[in-house]
Amino acid sequence: MTPKPDGITVQVKYKNVEKTFQGSAEETWLLLSRFFSEFIPTFEVASKLWLSVDLQSLAKDCEGLIAFSPEGPNVLAPKNKLTDNETLALWLLASYLGCKLNFAGGDALSKDELQIRLGKSGKITSTRLGELVKNDVVAKTADDKFRMTTFGVAQMQKDVIPRIKSKILS
Repeated sequence: MTPKPDGITVQVKYKNVEKTFQGSAEETWLLLSRFFSEFIPTFEVASKLWLSVDLQSLAKDCEGLIAFSPEGPNVLAPKNKLTDNETLALWLLASYLGCKLNFAGGDALSKDELQIRLGKSGKITSTRLGELVKNDVVAKTADDKFRMTTFGVAQMQKDVIPRIKSKILS
């Protein structure tokens, strides 16, 4: 009489999904095969729909527009060539990128901080921030600060940064 073979355990880790399969060689192979045939194509399609930010690409796109110093993020683009919304969005993008790159302590700024950086009245600052929030570019935090959303970062990278660069160069 031959001894019964031990079961097989296979652990698969794919991006942020981890799955373990156990059983006989045949059972494990079938479970693993089903996983790859059903899950991976669905995950690939879903991952193409997931909005994410490539920090290296974003940092490269922001060269000449924002910079970091020991005092924190800075906007280098001249304010007189930017709209109020572009200026506010650039400051919030600088805070976002600074936080992600560990150059800044946080990614959110208060309305007062943004008002000072914009150089306009509180009413104008509030109105412009409201527009950015309404368009999902910026979100208001629980402590009444403002931060760039992932959608906002993507919009900045796709549309706003190229527009700002073309204004500055002309």
